[in-house]
Amino acid sequence: MTLYVGLDVSQKTTACCIVDDSGRRLWRGECRTLPDDIAAAVRRHAGDDARIGIETGSMTPWLVHELRSRSLSVVCLDARHARAALKMQINKTDKNDAEGLAQIMRTGWYRPVHVKSLEAHRARALLAARLQMIETTTRLSNHIRGVLKTFGLLPGSVRGMRFDRRVEVLLEDRSDLAMIVMPLLVVWRQLREQIAVLDKSILALVRASPVCRLLMSVPGIGAVSVLAYVSTVEDPARFSSSRSVGAHLGLTPRQYQSGEVDRSGRISRCGDDLARTLMYEAAVVILTRIKRDLPLKSWAMAIARKSGCGKARIALARKLSVILHAVWRSGEPFRAFSVEASA
Repeated sequence: MTLYVGLDVSQKTTACCIVDDSGRRLWRGECRTLPDDIAAAVRRHAGDDARIGIETGSMTPWLVHELRSRSLSVVCLDARHARAALKMQINKTDKNDAEGLAQIMRTGWYRPVHVKSLEAHRARALLAARLQMIETTTRLSNHIRGVLKTFGLLPGSVRGMRFDRRVEVLLEDRSDLAMIVMPLLVVWRQLREQIAVLDKSILALVRASPVCRLLMSVPGIGAVSVLAYVSTVEDPARFSSSRSVGAHLGLTPRQYQSGEVDRSGRISRCGDDLARTLMYEAAVVILTRIKRDLPLKSWAMAIARKSGCGKARIALARKLSVILHAVWRSGEPFRAFSVEASA
């Protein structure tokens, strides 16, 4: 008889519940949120063949990989689907949530979620750290501009001179403002230096990856965007059709259909925000910076003339995600003039 286990994870403790094929609760308890403790509790009360369900969360990748390395069958459940079932409970407690997850595993009413490798998560952490530093740098520079503008000093844009140097020129005769702005400028410079360090790390990862080098044959795709895409998709075999990648990145329209009502809305924005944003930026690069004749650009420009630039950029971003998957799966470099005009 197969037993089903639900795990509701928190930082310190994990609530565990075990049910049988008929849904009868066999055991419920808690243990520390450590792989050895969880594995020992599961084996003690459910044996080695139990099917374990755990929701998506910040600690999920670590726990799933650790439990699988201990020969346990673990399924990662989409938190949105689990929430739809768990909210039917009158009392919300960790133990009740664990039992609800066990019941979901028993009935099969769930969508399993792919758990990325720790290498992919390290790449994601590197990209996220770079993005955080860039956003902080932007906020600092905007704050410095705001302070200077109050006193009639405008850094503006001077060709060939960096922002920090322009600010220093403005502060040469303003010691009263220099004591306020210069510490901010020091932090701004340090952040720029660390961003350069992270950029070198990203380039090293991309150069060491044959897949990344292959996908960079697609126009508009650079080192940052290709690393975000590869770490998001990770395994092209996950998708039976390249068209599914666009939906996975949240680049397809929402649809509501009921009876005689059938309408499409804005894009779903599901999936990875960073990969979706970078696909959009790659589309903008193709439309605005690439000057040579390119079928992809001509296709998007035709959409822009018919439906507007916004929809054209989204459509091109979706098409790029599809093309990248097709190139990855085929192992052949991108050929601009052999791409079909349909996304």
